[in-house]
Amino acid sequence: MEIVRDIVAVRKIIGQIKKDGLKCGFVPTMGALHEGHLSLVRQAKNDCDFVAVSIFVNPAQFGPREDLTRYPRPIKRDVNLLKKEKTDLLFLPTAKTMYPPDFSTWVQETVLSRPLCGAMRPGHFKGVATVVAKLFNIVQPDIAYFGAKDFQQAQVIKRMVRDLDFPVQIKVVPTVRDTDALALSSRNAYLNAADRDNARVIPYSLDVAKRMILQNRHVRPARVIAAMKKLIQARKGSRIDYISICDADTLGPLERSSVKILVALAVFAGKTRLIDNVVVGRG
Repeated sequence: MEIVRDIVAVRKIIGQIKKDGLKCGFVPTMGALHEGHLSLVRQAKNDCDFVAVSIFVNPAQFGPREDLTRYPRPIKRDVNLLKKEKTDLLFLPTAKTMYPPDFSTWVQETVLSRPLCGAMRPGHFKGVATVVAKLFNIVQPDIAYFGAKDFQQAQVIKRMVRDLDFPVQIKVVPTVRDTDALALSSRNAYLNAADRDNARVIPYSLDVAKRMILQNRHVRPARVIAAMKKLIQARKGSRIDYISICDADTLGPLERSSVKILVALAVFAGKTRLIDNVVVGRG
């Protein structure tokens, strides 16, 4: 595995890959890798001839009171995990490489980024879209891989790719869960035993919502949300940031024509904000 910090060097390597007619898969990450990230790498290995991974804790997507400084950065462990997966290239840029001192250009999707996490974290998706656009321009992948846990992020990136004509296919890989059904997340490392116990209500509440919708296609979203709130609020260490039931394609209000229903939420387990979701098909 080649470890590269320089943009020019990445472009040189990828340029040779393209000349050789090889397909490049790309997995952008913020590190603190877990089985969810590795599932993306494995999917890329399955689909492509060459796999690049980036690790960059992107300051532009963190708010002023969020956890940028304490975000986990176990780089040696991450490198070893990627080597075991036979990753071809690891791009490790610095903040100065990605955002020079006079940086002044931003990419912003203005519809899909507004509800859900976008409403709770102003500017978050502008930071996400900008750094992903930069990474796509640097790596020039044929296919880029994202996890379904970050459903809204994947929708925003797919719209950006469509609207700005990036020559890259976006593939969304199913959420990987732990034995207690909690979605794997780098932020799970923050959870103490009590927080972890409280966090288990997140996937359980989503399962309850899914069953309610499947049992009654016309059930009112407010009724489902009320049931989820009751479950989550019963755990004293948990605090709801938001719960939303919406059209999975538009992230807007449900319509009779909505084919897929997204149930998404953000919940604080102690001081740690966790997100999760489930998509329910409407038959």
